[in-house]
Amino acid sequence: MYRFNDKKVDTNLFLQLQDLSTVLSNNPDIAFEYNYGSFIDMVDHKVTASRFFWDNTKDNIKEAGLKTDVYLRTIGTLKYTSIPDMKMFLTNIQQVSIPKFATQLIALLEDIRLEELIKKERPGTKNVFTVRRNYHKHYFERQLASNVNRSYPLDELFCLIYLLIQSDQPDPRFPKANEAQLDLLDTLKPLIYTIFEANSTADITRVTEQIVFKVESRYDGDSLNEYFIFPIVHMEQYTRNTLFDELTRTDKLMNDDFEEVDEENSEYFDEKFSTWHRENKNGESNQTFLQFELEQGTKTSLLGDGARETEEGDQAMASIQGASGESKQNDYSEMESMDKQESNRGSNTDEAIYGEENRNAVKIDKEAESPSMEDLKQYQDFVLAVEPYKRKLSKTIEKTLEHKKNSPRKDLVFGRLSKKLLPIVIDDSRRVFYKKNNESNEIDAVFTLLVDCSASMHNKMDETKKGIVLFHEVLQELKIPHRITGFWEDANEVKEGYQPNYFHRVHSFSDSFYEKNGAKIMQLEPEEDNRDGFSIRVATKELQARREKNKFLLVFSDGEPAASNYEQNGIVDTNEAVAEARKRGIDVIGMFLADGEIQEHDDLTMKNIYGKERLMIPSVSELPEHFTPLLKKLLLKSL
Repeated sequence: MYRFNDKKVDTNLFLQLQDLSTVLSNNPDIAFEYNYGSFIDMVDHKVTASRFFWDNTKDNIKEAGLKTDVYLRTIGTLKYTSIPDMKMFLTNIQQVSIPKFATQLIALLEDIRLEELIKKERPGTKNVFTVRRNYHKHYFERQLASNVNRSYPLDELFCLIYLLIQSDQPDPRFPKANEAQLDLLDTLKPLIYTIFEANSTADITRVTEQIVFKVESRYDGDSLNEYFIFPIVHMEQYTRNTLFDELTRTDKLMNDDFEEVDEENSEYFDEKFSTWHRENKNGESNQTFLQFELEQGTKTSLLGDGARETEEGDQAMASIQGASGESKQNDYSEMESMDKQESNRGSNTDEAIYGEENRNAVKIDKEAESPSMEDLKQYQDFVLAVEPYKRKLSKTIEKTLEHKKNSPRKDLVFGRLSKKLLPIVIDDSRRVFYKKNNESNEIDAVFTLLVDCSASMHNKMDETKKGIVLFHEVLQELKIPHRITGFWEDANEVKEGYQPNYFHRVHSFSDSFYEKNGAKIMQLEPEEDNRDGFSIRVATKELQARREKNKFLLVFSDGEPAASNYEQNGIVDTNEAVAEARKRGIDVIGMFLADGEIQEHDDLTMKNIYGKERLMIPSVSELPEHFTPLLKKLLLKSL
């Protein structure tokens, strides 16, 4: 399996994309890579496709999206994009206040022009471009609503421009958009529609510049999200009209002098010299190497076996092989589309108080029942299983509290000055200070434990309960209020405008100290789907109402969020929910429960959601021994 950002990737698909890049560019040296966006680089010889758009889509959409990225760069940009016009565009927008919007707009409009040229040249690509366009339309419809709610006006306008261009209707309506952006869109329509008549890159750059200059004065800041990137890198090193010209260039010698050479007195080797190629390295018996791309030298009268003409598949000449660096590859947890800035909500905030993706989610509380005899027996068995961890953890916290209570408060090197100053004269040390013993020796903390009760927890729930029992027993003994809640979405009850999300209230803050209620934990069972972002926001709101200084939210999960209409944006929405909670002073820790081995893509998913504050547990049976150090760390932090 190939790996991108430590995530396993379909090897067969990757090899297909590599072959497409090589064949369509007619350059055997060009390599394919995954990246944040799609671009072509003739200096480092690579073509990239965007994992940002296609990584979390269905397999057929992902394959179509990645292939169209390659088509756009190797057929479109390589052959049909004018380098001088793109250079002029970058020069003209250097002073504008919205450069990110400008570069994204030129990338979008040029791709639309190139798409039509590619489909005309290769009709077999029409189906994958249709899949690409349908997904992008659906994606930008969601982004439009999100940008409206977040009050990102320039991002909202960009989405409107895309949807206007790709609309099947002559005069599409956007009821969710703000009036200011709609009015501006109406004034831009005559310009936008001219792209359908564009015959060259120059036409596209002219339209883009006019739109940018009209828009710039209306907005205070640039776009916040980044959907597309500039399609060509190392622009400053290209001198030809197109990248295809760069690929097949044949430069004249920089000097034009001539030297007469006496052939009889010249040393001559009647031997073939090999050229180096990464697919055909010299063996031990073939170590002679000759690099033939020379641009400087002196002409002579010596004759070889004949001149070599440039072929279409030749490597680009040495003049464009300058200093370059690797393109930036952003992690999913730092992407600007997962923007974690505080958003200014609009007037319709109340309609989506738990996030735009959860507009139709409904919170349904389910109270735990009185534990049965079977629940009580199983609970006691679990208590015995985790007793060593509980005892060790409780003693550590108790010793820390005792040390804090009895630690010396006088004869210190700093603090309040004591009335007894004799040590200054008779001792070398200056321990003449003291501190007032007015600190609290209690743990000022509150915990919420969210437990993923999705169907995928079927073979893990019993072992998970041991960790929950440890959590409850330790906090109960230390008299720390805590809430334990199982969450899931009932897929069978989902319908248009209604997504029921259940919260199984096993323990509340008020009854978490009751000794006879522990067995309620045994009632947690695997159910249906999991809408993590919604559940975290609900738990955050409940913790905000508490008065404790230290607030902790722990989330037990065994995979990425999955619920109705939540597959595409589930990770992003959950990441935003975590970020919102942390802004409100709540420590959020994600705990991943693997099934024997942690897969690298699972670790990356958890990293994208929770960042560094995550605990990866290889096997659910190891939960107590991994959970104990985390709980210890959080409790000591509260002292």
